Amino acid sequence: MYDPTVARLTYRALLGRRRALILFALPVLLVVIAALVRGITGADDQTASDVLGGFALATMVPLIGVIAGTGAIGPEIDDGSVVYLLSKPVKRPTIICTKLIVAIAVTMVFSAVPTLVAGLILNGNGQQIAVAYTVAALVASIAYAAIFLLLGTVTRHAVVFGLVYALVWEALFGSLVAGARTLSVQQWSVAVAHKVTGGDIVTSDVGLPAATVLLVAVTVLATWYAGRRLRALTLAGEE
Repeated sequence: MYDPTVARLTYRALLGRRRALILFALPVLLVVIAALVRGITGADDQTASDVLGGFALATMVPLIGVIAGTGAIGPEIDDGSVVYLLSKPVKRPTIICTKLIVAIAVTMVFSAVPTLVAGLILNGNGQQIAVAYTVAALVASIAYAAIFLLLGTVTRHAVVFGLVYALVWEALFGSLVAGARTLSVQQWSVAVAHKVTGGDIVTSDVGLPAATVLLVAVTVLATWYAGRRLRALTLAGEE
């Protein structure tokens, strides 16, 4: 379920000059914010959790997921070059799985690594906060990549809808509105972070068993439906 040629082309598309600049900008901003906060407040566990949860997990990770997930396939569908890819002797599920793996890898590298660095800057991993949010970022990267890859196969405006989801639902409603938190990838991943810390610094409205089931279900269903959409696109092109 993995094709090296498809992977190489997808990496090249995602790490092109313009997208690479955007991908690097958010992690750099997080590290700068962490350094400034540490300089102003010193090492404080609650402050570290607030910064990592409020900016890294609620804003940076979903935005990077939007860029990687939609960019893995959306541009090819928009400009019609996906027809050439589909004409190759590669199974459609293999194409989707390969692009998902690439999107997950890019999202993880550009979100989890800077989250760990920022956490170490903020409080030196006191109470395992840096590691907890890093693990949460890794887990969230998988679900976000699948969701936004699906979005890239569903609409030509995937980036716009992805940004609305990331900034409005995840960053705003997912953090502030109690009812929406149970349907937020952010809160599901925070449940994982809570388990890692084992304390009260990191809290989630969703229990770990439910969060695990929801993360797996969303990832599997999004990947499956993206494959169906790609097969439908193939049939339309062949007709």
